[in-house]
Amino acid sequence: MEHYSKHAMHTLTLKIDDPQAIPTAKGTIHTGGLIAFPTDTIYGVAADPFNPEAIQRIYAAKERPDEKALPVLISSLAQLDGLVLFVDERVRLIANAFWPGPLTLILPKNARVPTDLTPYPTIGVRMPNLGFTLALLNDTGPLATTSANISGGPNPVDAASVMAHLGGKIELILDGGPTPGPTASTVADLSGAEITILRQGPITLANLQALFDEA
Repeated sequence: MEHYSKHAMHTLTLKIDDPQAIPTAKGTIHTGGLIAFPTDTIYGVAADPFNPEAIQRIYAAKERPDEKALPVLISSLAQLDGLVLFVDERVRLIANAFWPGPLTLILPKNARVPTDLTPYPTIGVRMPNLGFTLALLNDTGPLATTSANISGGPNPVDAASVMAHLGGKIELILDGGPTPGPTASTVADLSGAEITILRQGPITLANLQALFDEA
């Protein structure tokens, strides 16, 4: 894959409490740019999930194999519209109980979703448990987000680490200080009739099933 540009760009860093942080991030995303920001685990790098060229820029910047799907972060259930085929009562029940938090849901994707984001019939979505990230997502809309590092490198837990990995390859880093570090979210596949746990995490299958026993 060819990089989008042979020349390194200037990567701007803004503190998350800077009044221009979220407006600048929103403008960058909407013009096809890449931003990095703190989440409830590590720093993520993100693009507009409906912009194939921007998504390809993430793969190029991270030197990431493009057969890997990118998950999407959201700030509300309403943001699932356009990303997934439908939001049924099962999804609502689980989301209301465990979001925001360490739970990624695999759902059937909407036809609008580019194959660059996910080559599969499904899409992974999560609502992060950090006030700033939720405020950012409220303004930008859903963001295709993955770790803000070169693939295989150490997980970035501060803005300096992001700059070391992706400086000159992305437009903007939002500096929120150190993050807690990597915590693998539970990945639950809800694309079929049965709930399947694809990756064990803090939320168990029993936790999910208990919701329906109570309902």
